[in-house]
Order: sequence, then C-alpha cells, then structure tokens
Amino acid sequence: MTEGNKRENIRDELERAAESLRSADLLSESRLYRDAVSRLYYLLFHTVRALLLSEGLEPKTHEGTLRQLGLHFVKQGILTPGDSHVFSRLMKYREEADYNPAYVFAESDYSEFRKDAEELCSKIKSYLDQKGLITHEGS
Repeated sequence: MTEGNKRENIRDELERAAESLRSADLLSESRLYRDAVSRLYYLLFHTVRALLLSEGLEPKTHEGTLRQLGLHFVKQGILTPGDSHVFSRLMKYREEADYNPAYVFAESDYSEFRKDAEELCSKIKSYLDQKGLITHEGS
C-alpha cells in the first residue's frame, strides 16, 4: 500500500464512519434503537479500520479487527484497555441487535453508547491527525 493509497483508504473509512453515525442518529430519532446501536458499532468499526490502515493492517474479520486493535494500539500504549472494551462491547451489542430479536435497547442505552463511541472516535481521529494521515478539506 502506497502512502497515497493509505491516506485515501483512511479517508474512505472515516467517511463510512461518518455515514454510519448519521444513520444511527436517524434511526434513533425514529426510536429504532436496535438498528441505531448496530450503526454505532459500524461508526467504530470503520474508524478502527482507519486506525489499523495507518499501520498497513487490513484485518479480514470483525474479530480480527478487535485483535489487531489490541495488539498494535492497546498493547503499545496508544489506546487504553478501556478503549478496546468500548469497541468489543459495541461489537457484542451489534450482534445482539442484529441476531437476537428478544434483545431490547432503550434511548438511554443508545445515548450512552453514542457518547462512548464518539469519544473513542475522537481519540482515534486525533491520533491520525497527529500522524498527518487526515486530509483537511480546504487546507
């Protein structure tokens, strides 16, 4: 992967993350919390993929994404175990939302998960920005 491709792929993942957040909020506004929680997971998934791409890592599975996050960013002290827990927790809730019809989410769940996800995304984007990997439009 060339440096240019890396930046383009990171940008694409962050755009997909932003789209997932917009979708999550629209679903939440319609009180479709199960689907909104699932979309919050994808906000994080795409943001974490952008982070992994910064090191040339391209895991093929969701579990692989979590493992690579821990190995290359938590173990190295760039992110905390708590950060990894936010991602793994939303991964679990996404699976419940998508595959367990009895699992119910409330507005308060969505609000809590959204706050946690946005904090982690902000931390990751700040790291990518410090590494010079985020292109700022108009600059």
